[in-house]
Amino acid sequence: MKRHLPILLLTLFLSLFAHVNAADKPALIPRPFRTVWTDDTFVLKKGDIIGCDRSPQALSEAEYLQESLFRLTGIRPDIRQGEKGRIRIVRKKGQRGGYRLEVTGRHILLTGSDHEGIAGGIATLRQIIRDTAIPGVVIDDAPRFGWRGFHLDCSRHFFSKEEVKRYIDLMALYKFNRFHWHLTDDQGWRIEIKQLKALTDKSSLRTPNHQDSVCMAMAAKSHNDDLLLPAEKFVVSGSDSLYGGYYTQDDVREIVAYALGRGIETIPEIDMPGHMLAAIEAYPHLSCHGTGSQGKVFSSPLCPSKDAVRTFCQTVWNEVVPLFPFEYVHLGGDEVEKEFWKACPDCQKRMAESGLKNEDELQAWFFHDMERYINRLGKKIIGWDEIIQGGLSKTATVMWWRSWMPHTVSEATRQGNRVIVNPIAPFYFSETEKPGSLRDIYDFKVVPDGLSARQRQLVMGVQGNLWTEWTPSFNRLMYMLFPRALALSELAWCGDGEKDFDDFSRRVTAHYDVLNRMDVAYHIPFLQNLWQTRAFTDSIRVETNCEDPTAVVRFTTDGSVPTVQSPILSNPVVINRTTAFTFRPFGKGGRAGDISRASYVKQGLLAALPHPDDLRQGLTVRRYEYEGKTCRTIGQSREMSVVQVDDVVIPEGMKGNIGLIIEGYIDIPADGIYTFALTSDDGSLLFIDGNTVVDNDREQSPHKEVGQVALKRGLHAIEVRYFDQNGGMLRLQVSDENQHILHPRDLYRRTSATN
Repeated sequence: MKRHLPILLLTLFLSLFAHVNAADKPALIPRPFRTVWTDDTFVLKKGDIIGCDRSPQALSEAEYLQESLFRLTGIRPDIRQGEKGRIRIVRKKGQRGGYRLEVTGRHILLTGSDHEGIAGGIATLRQIIRDTAIPGVVIDDAPRFGWRGFHLDCSRHFFSKEEVKRYIDLMALYKFNRFHWHLTDDQGWRIEIKQLKALTDKSSLRTPNHQDSVCMAMAAKSHNDDLLLPAEKFVVSGSDSLYGGYYTQDDVREIVAYALGRGIETIPEIDMPGHMLAAIEAYPHLSCHGTGSQGKVFSSPLCPSKDAVRTFCQTVWNEVVPLFPFEYVHLGGDEVEKEFWKACPDCQKRMAESGLKNEDELQAWFFHDMERYINRLGKKIIGWDEIIQGGLSKTATVMWWRSWMPHTVSEATRQGNRVIVNPIAPFYFSETEKPGSLRDIYDFKVVPDGLSARQRQLVMGVQGNLWTEWTPSFNRLMYMLFPRALALSELAWCGDGEKDFDDFSRRVTAHYDVLNRMDVAYHIPFLQNLWQTRAFTDSIRVETNCEDPTAVVRFTTDGSVPTVQSPILSNPVVINRTTAFTFRPFGKGGRAGDISRASYVKQGLLAALPHPDDLRQGLTVRRYEYEGKTCRTIGQSREMSVVQVDDVVIPEGMKGNIGLIIEGYIDIPADGIYTFALTSDDGSLLFIDGNTVVDNDREQSPHKEVGQVALKRGLHAIEVRYFDQNGGMLRLQVSDENQHILHPRDLYRRTSATN
């Protein structure tokens, strides 16, 4: 609150005179610190003037505002430097990134503390404007974090210059201010290096690979053309049709300038020494063995022992650095397959000569060598959190991405290094959106507990990452990005005490219309009230709804995928026999959302089992040595141990490649229909009396599936199967028809089951 105290007093004074229903006004994301709507209206007219000072920076800001007004209203005001118009941009000292926007019947006055603040104020104005009549308002605002980033991987799948600019424009609308541009990886080299022409001549195009074929298979399965590789990204070379593209250095300059005009700095990433297969395919001598190949997990890296490799890297950075006039570049440093170095005589010789104990120290040696070179070019480096291994220089910044390394922020800041927070869960937007994703992002604690005041200051902010292995088109990119980016926007901008998820959810609903007007192919919200299995004994009302008011829900009952010709579920459908429904929401222009399937099963109450004499509270857990990717074959592996637990959980201390079979009984207190919600990371299955009730069996981050079954009062056999490759999470919640949750004391095991 202290950061806003001067503007707070003025805003409270203004609020005494403003009697406007804010609910009728545009919904703003991220929510400004203080907003006061008034009864005034500014009517934009032809011949209006944008006034600003005579600096080149002010002219750039005025041009951004001019373009925004023209897009939204069709009116393009003139720009007059050194003059006052009805629309004015004024620079005034204040908090970094802060601004004040005042719209009255007579003028629009935007006051910003710096270029970023002016850009933020224009972003807010873009959200307010619907037509030439602009509602009166006074907004005082400033961001919580200085780093509000978004990342885009253009290697796995390529996006054109115009698509990248559109991506940046949407970032600006929601006040992101750092564009992390992932330009190279195993699947493609996307930036022109004039002294190394083979990088783009040979490695910017490819024959369709495994990731491409997976996307095409997904497109066919889901009837979704957004998962197809766009035809315009192919070129014909002889008898081959090759996919890809790259950015010339002029393209890069244009994109960097476009982003900067919107208050966004662009940070290039050239990932090394791993994720370099595209470079090695162009210049095979860069690897340890003169060729590129796939290792056990990752691809063959650069050979750090060769002087020619370091010369290559320096040549790349010599051309990249001048294109990005900002403080940082990203050096990567993640997921290096060091097995290649163990088998490389040159690497082993280098380690012996330099007194390096192992390959981890060899990576740190290479990374620090490259960092020193980049420092000489006038830049600081950012690296993925693996760069902590082997020690950090004083100027290196760490991106914490590995969710399973929760002490990274504390460790790096304790050493005095800055940190950017972007762990996989929940900030990898390449992960499929799930119910609850918005809340997971919105409520994430960016600054962990236990940090000193000095350490907290070293947390620069937060970032979302969008890797594109399974994202081949711009529409699919938008689907992965929105609406989750809205939650990240508010998390990055607003202080913890300024957030309200319920209010945010209402504003998100309003922004579906905003996104529709910009033709953004966002993820249509999940349908409500749909479970894998709904049980009933007589008849049941089939109903669902979508939080997007612009969407309609269509359905089929014959197993086919709904199309725009399928019936609309506008009112509940009553059924009295077992029926399998397939639902799909459709948005603007008939754009299809996700397919949902739900089985409505007419059942008799399953009879209770006889009561064994040797029951004890709890369940029996059998652990198996297991590296499979489905629960169904767990019991075929070698049994490692048998333990008891009080609930459906992973027993304490169990991690790694695990397969569990949890068995026992559940005591049902009364006849009725019971709901079983099973959440797991990775896969799980639930059986009641041998019947599959919940199928959550897949590799995944934490995900919940729900099923129902009709049960008679008494004991029923329960079995849960679970697998995971790194010891994730498992939870089961059971409730009756009145939403009363059953207690773990209702779970039992037979003592003979442990023998």
